[in-house]
Amino acid sequence: QVQLAESGGGLVQAGGSLRLSCAASERTFSGYTMGWFRVPPGKEREFVAGISRSGGLTYYADSVKGRFTISRDNAKNTVHLQMNRLKPEDTAVYSCAGARGSRQDWDIPNDEVYDSWGQGTQVIVSS
Repeated sequence: QVQLAESGGGLVQAGGSLRLSCAASERTFSGYTMGWFRVPPGKEREFVAGISRSGGLTYYADSVKGRFTISRDNAKNTVHLQMNRLKPEDTAVYSCAGARGSRQDWDIPNDEVYDSWGQGTQVIVSS
C-alpha cells in the first residue's frame, strides 16, 4: 500500500475554486490508478474523479464533469483535483485513493478496488 496525504481543503464561497493535492509516499506511484472520493454530510461516500497510471485517461462523476479536473505528476508523486465553479452541494470530506495497477473503466468509480486511502480534507462551500 502507498501512504497518501491530502491538502488544500478549506472554506470557499459558491462559484469559487479550490485545488486539492494528494502526496504519495511511494516511488512506484506511477504504478497506481488514482481516484478522488468524497463524503458529503450525512451521505455515503461517492466517486468524484479518477485517473489512469499514465494520466492519459480521466473519469468524472456526472455531478462534477466540466467543473473539476483531475491530474497527476508522476515525477512528484502527486495527484491534484482542480475544483472550479464550486457549489454548496460540493461540501464534503474529500479523500484520494490508490489502486496498484490498472483498472477497467467500469471499476474506476468503485471504491472497493482501491486499497490505499488518505485521511481526507474538508471542503466547505458557502452559499
